[in-house]
Order: sequence, then C-alpha cells, then structure tokens
Amino acid sequence: MAKVGIKLVAAMAGVSPATVSRALSGKPVDAEMRARVEEAVRATGYRPNLAARRLRSRESGTIGLIVADIRNPFFTAVSRAVEDVAFAHGLRVILCNTDENPEKEAMYLRLMEEERVTGVIFAPTRHTAPKVAVSRHAFPVVLIDRSAPTVLHDAVVLDNARAAAALVEHLHGRGYRRIVGLFGAASTTGVERRGGYEAAMRRLGLVPAATFLDHGGTATEQCVAELLAAPERPEAILASNGLMLLGVARALLRAGIHIPEDIGLAGFDNEPWTELVGAGITVMEQPVEEIGRNAMAMLFDRGANPAAAARRIVLQATCIVRGSTPGPGSPQP
Repeated sequence: MAKVGIKLVAAMAGVSPATVSRALSGKPVDAEMRARVEEAVRATGYRPNLAARRLRSRESGTIGLIVADIRNPFFTAVSRAVEDVAFAHGLRVILCNTDENPEKEAMYLRLMEEERVTGVIFAPTRHTAPKVAVSRHAFPVVLIDRSAPTVLHDAVVLDNARAAAALVEHLHGRGYRRIVGLFGAASTTGVERRGGYEAAMRRLGLVPAATFLDHGGTATEQCVAELLAAPERPEAILASNGLMLLGVARALLRAGIHIPEDIGLAGFDNEPWTELVGAGITVMEQPVEEIGRNAMAMLFDRGANPAAAARRIVLQATCIVRGSTPGPGSPQP
C-alpha cells in the first residue's frame, strides 16, 4: 500500500500542506480548519513524518539551498525536487545562487546562520568543498553534486568518473578517435569527469585532449573556435555540463559546422533543447529528481539521528544515445 502523504491529507481537508503541518504540531489554526484536518487524518490513516517534524521544531522551519549556477538546468531541476519535498512537509526554502564564487558561498553560509535554518543543501565550488568537508555548522549540511571526502556531512553525488568514461566508450564504439573533452574548472565535478575521461581514453589506446574552462559561455565558445582552427580538427567534442554543451552547440552553429556531418558532439544533462539540435545530441542523463529527494531525505534522517555517521550516496547516470554521434563518415539520413 502506498504511503499516505501530507498532500493527500491537505487535499481531502481542503487546506494547504502548511496548514496541515501547523494543525498537527499544535500551532494556532482556525478551529474549523483544524477539525477538517483531523477528520482527513483519521480518514486516510496518515502518520506524520517524525524526522521532518523534529527538523522543523529545532529552528525556523526553513531549508537553505545553495547552488553554483541557477542558470544551469541541472541545478534548476534539483531545486524543483528539493522544493517539492519541502513544501509537502510544510518547510520553506531559501534559494541562493553563488555563480561559482567562493566569496558568495561564504556570505550565504553566514546568512544561513543568521536565519537559523534547519538544514542546508549545498553544491560547493572546488575551492570551498575541502573547507566545507571539515567545517561544523549549527545546522546539518548535505552536499550535492560536488563534494570532497568527508566524515562530517552527508552527500549525494553522481559517479562522475564512470559517467564520463561511459561517454568516451560510446564515442570510441562509434569509431571516433580524436575526442576532445571540455571540463568546468570551478567544480570537483569537472575534475572527476576529466579523470574519468582521461582514464578511459588511455585504456582505449587514445590520446587525451582535455581542457579546463572557466565559468561562463564565452570561454567555451572561444575554445571551440580554437579547436576548429587547429591543423587537426577533433572528430568529436565531449562537454561536461549542460551549459558548456549549449555553448559548444552554439559555437558550432555560428561557425557553420554541422552536427554530426562535420563533428560529433556528446555531453551531460538531458535538457529539452538537446532533442532539437539536428537529430538530437547524445547525453548522460543525471537522476536530478533522485538527487534532490535523497538530499531532503538525508536532512530528515539527520534531524532524527544527529549523531549518526555521515553517509554518501553515489548515483549513476544513463546514456541517452541520439543522432549527434553516428561515427565519422557515417551515412546521414
């Protein structure tokens, strides 16, 4: 039998999930609304999430979510998943965008202290990750997407090295040999994906050609222009995040380079636009909703068991093969 959630109780009572939460926690609620909530609880057999209640009661009932770049569709999707879970449990979310800037990260962590948040979900930069990993805070912290080895904080991450290696293996299997990899310089994610790319290239007898790029689309487009002007143009480009992949596609379009006739392209994040470029772009799809929901579950567990050992959940990506990687010289439809 499916577990009854607070949303079902709220719908049956004709109130918001936040009102259900207030009624069940003994806070002031209109008498008629309280009666409807209690009747809905009896009718559904709803049992409150004690871990979430404990987390709420400790501080402000607010969750902090600090992401590296809200323009990145990956973080947009994760934020949506976090907010959905928070809303269902009567929690609010403060969303902060750092633009991969360590100074902004420090400022927002101070803000979380001032706001007395009940917990923080945080995607730190490469610069900040080692410090966060060994820093204690007044609230529980769950690291997402980027993290360093830690015994203090829970983390939900992707197996980045394996995902990048899988893309290399796919490209190699389609006949590509000169495969250039572009990776974000500001995150541990970029480092891990570069490591997976280089290891796979060497294992397959290929010569790695990896480049770290600064945050922002300008660096990506300039790099692609240089690659196209080189004496030996790459047969395929691998981009390590969604914004970078978009930058590569835009640069190729502006240069009059056709995908996949002139060059193969693959990258990360299965965004809607990736289906619309030519015959579609091959991507590694990250389990974004699972990342957000796991992060919230970890915060709830930490609220119920503050002394428990930190946990690390490592998730796998899925390769979505499309027409951007048919192989050099393949006949086109």
